[in-house]
Amino acid sequence: MFDNLSEKFANAFKYIQGKSKISEENIEETLRDVRTALLEADVNFKVVKEFVNAVKEKSLGEKVIKGVNPGEQFVKIMHDELARIMGDANEEINLDRPGIVPILVVGLNGQGKTTFSGKLALHLKSKKKKDVLLVPADTFRPAAKAQLQTLAKQIDVDCFDSDLSLHPKEIALKAIEEAKKLHKNVVIIDTAGRLHVDEELMGQLKEVKNALEYMNPEVLMVADAMTGQEAVNVSKTFHEAIGVTGIVLSKMDSDAKGGAALSIRHVTGVPIRYVSMGEKMKDLELFHPDRLAKRILDMGDVLSLVEKAQENINESDAESMMKNFQKGKFTVTDFLKQMEMMNSLGSMTSILKMIPGMGGMLRQIGDLSPAEAEMKRMKVIISSMTQEERDNYKVIKESRLKRIARGSGNSEDAVKDFLGKFKQMEQMMGGLASMMKGGGIPGMPGMGPQKGFRQEPGAAPQFPGGKQKKKSSKGPWGKGYF
Repeated sequence: MFDNLSEKFANAFKYIQGKSKISEENIEETLRDVRTALLEADVNFKVVKEFVNAVKEKSLGEKVIKGVNPGEQFVKIMHDELARIMGDANEEINLDRPGIVPILVVGLNGQGKTTFSGKLALHLKSKKKKDVLLVPADTFRPAAKAQLQTLAKQIDVDCFDSDLSLHPKEIALKAIEEAKKLHKNVVIIDTAGRLHVDEELMGQLKEVKNALEYMNPEVLMVADAMTGQEAVNVSKTFHEAIGVTGIVLSKMDSDAKGGAALSIRHVTGVPIRYVSMGEKMKDLELFHPDRLAKRILDMGDVLSLVEKAQENINESDAESMMKNFQKGKFTVTDFLKQMEMMNSLGSMTSILKMIPGMGGMLRQIGDLSPAEAEMKRMKVIISSMTQEERDNYKVIKESRLKRIARGSGNSEDAVKDFLGKFKQMEQMMGGLASMMKGGGIPGMPGMGPQKGFRQEPGAAPQFPGGKQKKKSSKGPWGKGYF
């Protein structure tokens, strides 16, 4: 997400790094590259013009803090302006009101409306503790009803058995009556779409909204982030025609440009409420402009990472691993739990991008999919080990090795390779435990002395003495990953 934009911004900031002050001369080249990067990311040209002018004005004005590194100050101004054009703060649906809250999900075909309806139902059920009723109201695509019913079963949410021969307005009204009987708090109505905007679609949606007007319905428009400016134009058309209260950007995990996210709020005036980040039902996030601005500028997103960890990591497993770690003990079982925890948070790439400064390092490392494939292979090998072998891998001799290889579908050499890598990790973890007992790890926040540690915004992590840690050719994951 935003990989191209992040890289181009990082290159643009090189012009101002090391300068003693911000001046019109030394930010001109930076702003020129920033402008080009935004236009290439398919950001609306009016938004680009206003953004660049605002950054220039604030950089050269009295708001620049004396004594602060000019490069850091410039990045801070960029962050604040990026967050401002995307909406300042998160604005989720207001559910704290009496009665049933109807939510109309609208948009063109293929944007992900039905999938989002399921994701939103799960989000409201698990996070907001709301009783939700899903309602299929797409009378043009009957398969949408079957799809929504399947999703409803998957997430254990009730789905209204709509009569698709009726007008969507009638379906919506009958669904509200059913919701009252079932004591539901929220009704999510998945409406029809088209391949392009037409009068018939807009007229139908207006009728549905007008029928529910007395309930003050939310109207969420789902837009495909990968379509860039087209998503912005369609959102503007929908808002002008029926009045949209919030925008959802789907397929955000596949959008390397980011033009829609950076333009849509500024052009339409409608807040982005949610972003859909993957195919699983739990892959829905609240849209936080300030956090997204940090990700774009390679400043990380630690808050989102912590929230994900709190939701997905089993606390008792984490405590048990920490106790083993403090004793200097690290078993194959602990390693397996670590891998499962990482998987619950997302891909290695998505996790590392949430850590400040890691974006630049990831660009140097390249594709991490071979490392992720290696982790999957390790899990298969571990699944063929007994509990005794997981607790003490040293008991694995020739006969056990052959059994594990056969059970996991790997060669004996592959199992030996895994055991060798695990031995390296065990030694590394033992060394870290010793360093913590001895007063902490220099340069690690909260882990000991901080002397000599520094971190430039958008730069790779720096270590004591100001020397950048070099990428070694070998490591527990194989060549080139550490």
